[in-house]
Amino acid sequence: MSDKVPLVGPEDLDNVQPGYLGTTPPPGIMPHKGQRIWVDHPEQLLAAVEVLKAARVVAIDAEFTQVRSHTQNKVASTVPRLALLQLAVDNYCFVVDTLRLGDLTPLLEVVGDPAIAVLLHGAGADLRVMAERGLSVAHYYDLEATCRSIFGQHESSLAAMLLRAFNIHLDKSLQRTDWTRRPLPPAMIAYAARDAEVTLALYYWLKQYYPDILHLHENTEQADKVAAWIEPFLRGTSLLSPEMAVLEAKEQGLIHNKAQIAADCRSALASLVHPMRRNRLLRLIADLSLKQLTPDIIDSLHAVTSEERAGSARTLGRLAAQSARAEISQLLQDPVYDVRKAAHTALRNLDNKDGRVHRAAPTRSPDGTRKWVIETEKQASEAEDDKGWKARLRAMMDS
Repeated sequence: MSDKVPLVGPEDLDNVQPGYLGTTPPPGIMPHKGQRIWVDHPEQLLAAVEVLKAARVVAIDAEFTQVRSHTQNKVASTVPRLALLQLAVDNYCFVVDTLRLGDLTPLLEVVGDPAIAVLLHGAGADLRVMAERGLSVAHYYDLEATCRSIFGQHESSLAAMLLRAFNIHLDKSLQRTDWTRRPLPPAMIAYAARDAEVTLALYYWLKQYYPDILHLHENTEQADKVAAWIEPFLRGTSLLSPEMAVLEAKEQGLIHNKAQIAADCRSALASLVHPMRRNRLLRLIADLSLKQLTPDIIDSLHAVTSEERAGSARTLGRLAAQSARAEISQLLQDPVYDVRKAAHTALRNLDNKDGRVHRAAPTRSPDGTRKWVIETEKQASEAEDDKGWKARLRAMMDS
């Protein structure tokens, strides 16, 4: 393949063929529907826990509503309120009335046991509302994230995956219903139970055909071995810019020179496994303009997960890594739409770094006249770099 590809303009991004273009394993057969049990008394919950503890995987889905609350300053906000918790294992699905049951701590024997894997489809909101009721999950898989790694973000919803994996259409007509009403009609209980049941079925399908990618999305309480200043960026909780984080780490003695910044990021890139954390690291590398890591990132263009392939392409484009042009161009044929689009964007960025002439926006002088300054992309980049935080960062690390 040639090292040169045609210039890619903004209009070409609109022509990237959408959808997943790869192959898909044959549809599976949904397992036989098990017994559905309504749980709204403490003794029923204890009995359910005894059944759930015997399983190695438990699929969980939560139904919650947004409740409006007011603070002392009369500031209104909405907070999620857990209304139902559905827990499915082979042959059983327990639908727990979390409004009537004030104490859910018996479920900690299930969700807090590292030996039991909790299955969630779109883990974020469910984990938050469960944690608010004292249920911290020790070991889980996010199946939505797993499916996104394989088929792309627009193909990873539960409805889309059930159509792909089992050739069945998922009815979501009751998704926005009022789950706080009591008693719940049998149709709503069945609807709630079904989401947990099909999540369990989808896990078995993914485990059969995509075990390696599923394993990458395993979340445990075991911490990754990365530099302390990098960790907040991997969690997505950093309140500092990369520039300020590096400065603070230097003041704390965690960073001693510029070489250590790259070394810490290279070490993290070599040790991290979880796709989301790897993708956030790639973004940090781009923000810090660590061009010396280009060879490491080129290797990630061949990653098994789509978000890492896309993230690597975007990072290399931002780093102006012309040496990666040929391998990025190969991603134009990737089966996942997100990756193809990222490759187009990266190639466009590389083309914009080759010294083509760009016209700056007009500026108004004090006498009212307007003027334009024409400069090459390289000149503009150097000027911006001298004025920007990258130059300040270099000065900090040289001191």
